[in-house]
Amino acid sequence: MTETANSSALRIDHLETAGTFSLDGGTWEVENNVWLVGNDEECIIIDAPHDANAIINAVDDRKVVAILLTHGHDDHIKAVLELADTVVAPIYLHSSDWMLWERVFPSVDPSHEIQDRDIFEIAGQRIKALHTPGHSPGSTCFYLASQGVVFTGDTLFQGGPGATGRSFSDFEVIMESIRDRLFTLPPETVVHTGHGDSTTIGAEAPHLDEWLARGE
Repeated sequence: MTETANSSALRIDHLETAGTFSLDGGTWEVENNVWLVGNDEECIIIDAPHDANAIINAVDDRKVVAILLTHGHDDHIKAVLELADTVVAPIYLHSSDWMLWERVFPSVDPSHEIQDRDIFEIAGQRIKALHTPGHSPGSTCFYLASQGVVFTGDTLFQGGPGATGRSFSDFEVIMESIRDRLFTLPPETVVHTGHGDSTTIGAEAPHLDEWLARGE
């Protein structure tokens, strides 16, 4: 686990977990990022892939205010029920991705629906939900303006948009989301992704036309 200190009160913790992603009859080995935003007393968890125990250890003895899911693909949610039961925290997922959730957890729903522009408060800071469909219908990014950080799940990576070649995804829609919801953020905004290395809005925005020409 690595730690990025953003202020004396608030920090962003990062860990990576490994497992599989399955959809459309295929299964792939993947490594996923988990982000914990908070201070020494409380935190919010963004995504719950593969290994609940690793995430619980990162939480330590802090209160978990919420578990925010960027989208409903199984590699981002597999550990969430065990995690939520252990840390006693509500689970939030955009309703457009509940059909993906049901493929993993058919007998239980998330605690709450995420709505576009919902605000989640943690350690005196505000995280805003930005609905960014395309990779999946309910894909959502989380913008922490006070720290100049956005958590993009599988919507935006270093080097391009998230994949749109599988069921329930749409290349034109994800490009609209990136252009209208993410590339309007300040260029210095740090992009913490669902897989791989972080980047910035300013580093990625100049490549929009290149990505459009390349296609999915």
